[in-house]
Amino acid sequence: MYLEKEDTADFLIAGEIPRPTPKAGDVLVKVYATAVMPTELRWDPTFHKPSGEPRPYPIVLSHEFSGVVELVGADVDIVGIGEEVYGLNDWYGNGAQAEYCLVSASALAPKPKSLNHTEAAVVPISALTAWQGLFEKAQLQRDQRVLIHGASGGVGQFAVQLARWQGARVIATASAPNLDFVRALGADQVIDYRTTRFEDVICDVDAVLDCVGGDMLDRSWGVLKSAGRLVTIATSSGETKDEDVRKAFMIVRADGEQLAQIGRMIDAGELRVFVGGVLPLADARKAYEDHPQTKVRGKIALQVVES
Repeated sequence: MYLEKEDTADFLIAGEIPRPTPKAGDVLVKVYATAVMPTELRWDPTFHKPSGEPRPYPIVLSHEFSGVVELVGADVDIVGIGEEVYGLNDWYGNGAQAEYCLVSASALAPKPKSLNHTEAAVVPISALTAWQGLFEKAQLQRDQRVLIHGASGGVGQFAVQLARWQGARVIATASAPNLDFVRALGADQVIDYRTTRFEDVICDVDAVLDCVGGDMLDRSWGVLKSAGRLVTIATSSGETKDEDVRKAFMIVRADGEQLAQIGRMIDAGELRVFVGGVLPLADARKAYEDHPQTKVRGKIALQVVES
């Protein structure tokens, strides 16, 4: 599936494009499944090159995937043909809503053995975002207190589990139907953001991971310790003129070593994975139109090959 024009799923169509050829350091993956990020239709890299010039159509969406190595480029010796892998490819290139995709060898890892391909495909962006937000940008340590907004969402689910694994005390905001779900993920304290203002019941947290933005982000500064750290992944935060918010904003990067660690944790039962639904690739447009991801626990996976 690819976009033939415009930044709307109305122009997402099925068609044929040439199979990519791996260059040095690249891997060609036969895609078994990918996952949908509806916000990708608003991302600058979807439609522009790093230079700012427009990218040519057709544009293939979805950058996280699970599949099997088809070919390897020169200088690639960490993965072999036929191996099952999952990963995250370049935002500025064509993605994985296709039979094949290209990815840097450093941006993939062995697929978790305990997951099928559709389950593995929903992991990379969300899990890496949670990992990098908590451990790199927020520098979360054992016994610290972290507030996670949007804890039942794709990133929030992994963030709660990873923070608990780190030994931190986890405070999470979610809507009433999701409170028990978030508690089961490992949150020590859950707050229904629709009925309770979180700043009225907590203070002096060491870190905030904001997956919501807007008013939730604005009110979060006041609950931090003086040396506390706030991280936001809300897409609007990257466009603000507020320097503090700009510094707090992060964009996930591909990291095969982190994905390998995450995969080991999944196989060890330390991380649970949730899929919001599975559709065949041919029905990709429905994932944008009929399945708003704010109403499901986990992302929508697109099945490219039955596994």
